[in-house]
Amino acid sequence: MKPMKSLSQEKAEFLRVLAGRIVPETANLDAAGMGRFFGLIDEALLERPPSVRRQFGTYLGLLRWAPLARFGSPFEKLSVERQDAVLRWFESCPVGLLRAGFWGLKVLIFMGYYGPSETNAVVGYAPERDGRAGLHAGA
Repeated sequence: MKPMKSLSQEKAEFLRVLAGRIVPETANLDAAGMGRFFGLIDEALLERPPSVRRQFGTYLGLLRWAPLARFGSPFEKLSVERQDAVLRWFESCPVGLLRAGFWGLKVLIFMGYYGPSETNAVVGYAPERDGRAGLHAGA
């Protein structure tokens, strides 16, 4: 995997683990696909201020280590059932900041996977290149 400029190698590897739970199809990406996946995420993070990138890195650390308190292991060592339980908790967390962080994580992972045009055919998406055509503009 090409190193990310916005995240450490360790955090990028953990992001790959999270992506595998949130969008399981990411596990099927070849090296080029994974490069595009991380490239889009890296580009998006690099457009943010350094403080936001640090917050995101801290959030990844929280997701990784929080399960230690309940399950006795970091996220990547848990069974898939427990990983999914942890993700569900963060997704609907009563603490708004943690819930918002989770939705931001999902947006980045979705963007990384579904963003490249090569994915369009895989998911059955056929975008109209003339964005107004579907609106029947002027009709």
